[in-house]
Order: sequence, then C-alpha cells, then structure tokens
Amino acid sequence: MNNESDLPPSNAPSAGAPASPVVRAEGAPGWERSTMEKLLFATIEEQKAQRRWRTFVRLAWLAFFIFLIWSLTYKGTPGADKTTPHTAVIEIDGEIGPKSEASAEFIVAAAKAAFEDAGAQGVVLLINSPGGSPVQAGIINDELRRLKARYKKPLYAVVEESCASAAYYIAVSADRIFVDKASMVGSIGVLMEGFGFVGLMDKLGVERRLLTAGENKGFLDPFSPQTPRQKDHAQQMLNVVHRQFIDVVRTGRGQRLKETPELFSGLFWTGQQAIDLGLADQLGNLDYVAREVIKAEELVDYTRHENVAEKLAKRFGAAIGEGAVKAMRTLPALR
Repeated sequence: MNNESDLPPSNAPSAGAPASPVVRAEGAPGWERSTMEKLLFATIEEQKAQRRWRTFVRLAWLAFFIFLIWSLTYKGTPGADKTTPHTAVIEIDGEIGPKSEASAEFIVAAAKAAFEDAGAQGVVLLINSPGGSPVQAGIINDELRRLKARYKKPLYAVVEESCASAAYYIAVSADRIFVDKASMVGSIGVLMEGFGFVGLMDKLGVERRLLTAGENKGFLDPFSPQTPRQKDHAQQMLNVVHRQFIDVVRTGRGQRLKETPELFSGLFWTGQQAIDLGLADQLGNLDYVAREVIKAEELVDYTRHENVAEKLAKRFGAAIGEGAVKAMRTLPALR
C-alpha cells in the first residue's frame, strides 16, 4: 500500500502529457521594447542634464569675463576732481540718433556732468558728425541752452571733419563755433527718403494687397502709388521741421549770419566759407580753444561711451533670445 507522499502532486504533469509553459516576468510580451524605451529616455535625460550644466558653466564664465572687462574699462564719473581747473570736452561723433553714442541721452548726461563740475572752466563740443535725427538734435540744443543759462559757463563748438544738418543744429547752441578751413559745415535742410517699386511690380505682374483702416495709412508704403495729396502732406511736414531748424540757427547765430538765398537750401560749405557766411566764427582746434579762449589747457573728456561689457551683454542677450526661440521650436522632438 503506497503512502500519500509517494503520490505525484495533483498539478504535476502526467506521463505522456505535454508540459505547460512557464510564464516569467522577463518573458512577458514586449519587454525588450519597454526596456529599450527606458534606456533611451534615461539617456536623453542625462544628455539634457549635461547640456544644462555646460550652459551654466559657459554663462558663469561669460559673466566673469564681462565683469572683468567692465572693471578694466570703467573709468568712473569724469571730472571727479572738482578743484583742478580744466576744459570739459564732449564728443559728438557719428550719426545723431536714439540708438547711437551721439544720442540725446548720452550727450545731455555728459553735458550735465560737465556744467555741474566746479573745475570745468568751459565746455567744448568736439563735433565730427554728418547729422541725423532732428528730434535728438532739438533735445540736445534745448538742454545745452538751459545749462548755459543756469551755470553761467561758456560753451564752444569745435568742428573737425564735418558739422552738418542735425550736428549744426546742436552747434548753434554754442557761444562761438571754431572750424578748420577744410571742415564741412551747414546743410541746413530736412529730407525724407524712400523708394517706390510700383512700376517694377506692374512689369513683373505682382499685385500689392494692402489693407488699411484710413485712406492715408499706407502712404509711405514703397509698393503703393503716392497720390499728389499725400506728397503735399509730406512736403508740408518737411517745411515745418525746416522752419524750426532755420529759427534755431537764427536764434543761435543772430546778427552774425549773412543770409543769402542759398544759406538755408541744404548746401554745405568749407570751414572758411562758413566763417564768411557767419555760420562759424573763426579757425581753431580743440587745443587752441582750451589754451587761448578758455585758458585751461588740461582737457577732461566727459563723453559717455557704451563700454565693451555693455556691448557684449547686448549681443549676448540677443543671442540668448535667438537660442531660446530655437530651443522652444525643437522641444516637441524631445517629447
């Protein structure tokens, strides 16, 4: 008689019957794909972390170099020594505009510092500019006249290569204007420029589809025809600004002007011709004015410049913005 322990287990396969398959976790359908996906996403996350770390390190180094360059180039407030007599110099170099170093923001700030400095015996505008914005020139002219009246200090303009248009608008705020005999001076006029492509578009068979609310909203559009009424309106605007320019010149130069029909026509003249016309006073350079007119040979530059660090920061900021846009565009591919 057999013991129960000798009997085979109830779930054991019987002789001759096929064995049932054993299901294991790693044998589950699709486990290879699941494992590969996990490894792939882990790799992507690791790459993201590495990129973030590299970006952080680069930003840290960039910030360090910007600070280093700034510390080496920053000169502090010019004319800090208020006891030493000197001639204050403000350069007006290049095009006059809101985004340039010859902007009202920079020049007015420099002028305030120069006039407020007790050591400055006089202020010289060192001009080398073809002109630019009448708005910026008007702001500068008004502020220079105000500072002259408040601080009772002389203001002189010294022209190097050119003093034209908006630059001359600024120069007439000075008590006297000094030029080189070959300087270019004048161009008392206003212009509005652009291009028209209407005829070319007709030849190419291109149709301009411009929708506006207001019949004159697009009158400066280069691809649309300009009506006589629109042209007259633009000319009236130019005439108003031109009249403002002429009034400023007459106020600044007074009886020294020898007016001719061409004086306010937009022409410009050499320095010697400008003296003959009353647009300038005499020949002379910066050293001459400081030594012989102001009687303070030491020159202190009050010009405000955008330093290297600021330029780098602006360019890097633009690059960061462009990089951020590109990164946002590529994000869906990482999801």
